[in-house]
Amino acid sequence: MQSPEFLSVYAGNVEDALVEMLDARKSVVPTRLLDAMRYSLLAGGKRIRPALLLECYAACGGKRPETAMPAALAIECIHTYSLIHDDLPCMDDDDLRRGNPTCHKQFDEATAVLAADALQTLAFELLAGAELDAALRCKLICKLAIAAGCQGMVGGQMLDMQSDNSDDDMDILVVERIHLHKTGALLSWCCEAGAMLADADQTQLNACSRYGRAVGLLFQIADDILDVTASSSALGKSAGKDMAQNKATYVSVLGLQRAREIAGEMQELAVDACRPLGKQAGHLQALVHYIQERGK
Repeated sequence: MQSPEFLSVYAGNVEDALVEMLDARKSVVPTRLLDAMRYSLLAGGKRIRPALLLECYAACGGKRPETAMPAALAIECIHTYSLIHDDLPCMDDDDLRRGNPTCHKQFDEATAVLAADALQTLAFELLAGAELDAALRCKLICKLAIAAGCQGMVGGQMLDMQSDNSDDDMDILVVERIHLHKTGALLSWCCEAGAMLADADQTQLNACSRYGRAVGLLFQIADDILDVTASSSALGKSAGKDMAQNKATYVSVLGLQRAREIAGEMQELAVDACRPLGKQAGHLQALVHYIQERGK
């Protein structure tokens, strides 16, 4: 399925802002480190996380997208750092990302680690320096730290690694717990942050929060499905690695057909969550359908 036109517009805007942000640091960052950061951060991708943030901002009545852009760049920095680490030999050991050599293959392992570290801390620098109310800045930083850290993405990665080495049979509750942390936490942050930046009321914030949780699981299920149904060239990364590494996924635990059924249920939950946002949520609903179609 072709990506929605508005998603391409967001991707272009975010790409331009990322380039400008990196260029502004040329004189203060070692050249090789900046080159590695730039290589991974500008490697393409649909920029779905920034798009979710900016769309939730718009759906909750936000009128100045430039106000939300530092947060959109921050989440892309966090996401990219996680991909660099995920590809390392000590983690998933992958050679391909977004159709290109992974960061440690293009440069070296130590440079890749440092580039990822730099992107992680840069995310919090961007939020701390945003022209926002101080209390809102603190809330966004705190929530991102929780979503990205030991209670969120990093904790989920640990659970995922432990499941690889476990002799116990995996059940769906274990898989769901892994991915609510590993993938869902950051996607939920995107949606809630967009609402907070728009000064959303409680109804709007709750709607974006529900939407984010459903989309987070839908995104992961679609990824699990693609791992067994798509080629490496179509994915831009190595296909079939989850199965080869005996990872706990929706497909490995439930089978392909049931995984697709649950993806459909998450799609319905996400669309339903948009209802309190009214007509402003049209793009959010389109994003749900696009994410779902990835898994078909």
